[in-house]
Amino acid sequence: MNAEGVRAAWDKYRFAILVMALGAGLMLWPAGQRGGATPRSVPPVRDLQGDLQETLSKIHGVGTVWVLLTEESGTARTLAKDTKVSFRGEEYSESSETVLLDDQNGDTVIVTRTEYPTYRGALVVCEGGDVPAVRLAVTEAVTALTGLPANRVAVVKCQ
Repeated sequence: MNAEGVRAAWDKYRFAILVMALGAGLMLWPAGQRGGATPRSVPPVRDLQGDLQETLSKIHGVGTVWVLLTEESGTARTLAKDTKVSFRGEEYSESSETVLLDDQNGDTVIVTRTEYPTYRGALVVCEGGDVPAVRLAVTEAVTALTGLPANRVAVVKCQ
C-alpha cells in the first residue's frame, strides 16, 4: 500500500482506529487499588426486620416491640458474567461463567446489581400499640423505611 492509500484509509477510519486504540489502552491500564488497599465486596443486604425492631424500640412510648414483614419479592443479585459467543457458519453458541475476584480471603463474586425486596405488609406488636400518637409514629417510621402505604401497616398492643 502506498502513502496515498494509507492516507485515504486514515481519513476514512480514523475515528474507529482512535476508539480501538483508546479501548486497548484502557484494557492495559493497571486495575490495582491505591495504597495497597484490598478490594471490597458488596456488603450483604441488611436485615430490615431486625433493624426496624431495634429502631422502633427507641421511639418514646413504644416499649418492647416485635416486627413482622411479609415480602412480595425477595432480594436478588446479578453477578458479573464473562460471556463468550462463537459463530460457525449460521450457527452460534454462547457460554458464560461467573467472574471471580481473587483476593486474600479466597475467591469473591462480583455483584453488578442488587434488587432489594418489596414488601406486602407489616405487623408491629408493641407495648404502646394502644396509644394513638405511638401508633402514628410507628406507622410513619415503617412506611418511610419500607415504602409500604400506611394502610398496609398494622400497629397493635402486645399482651
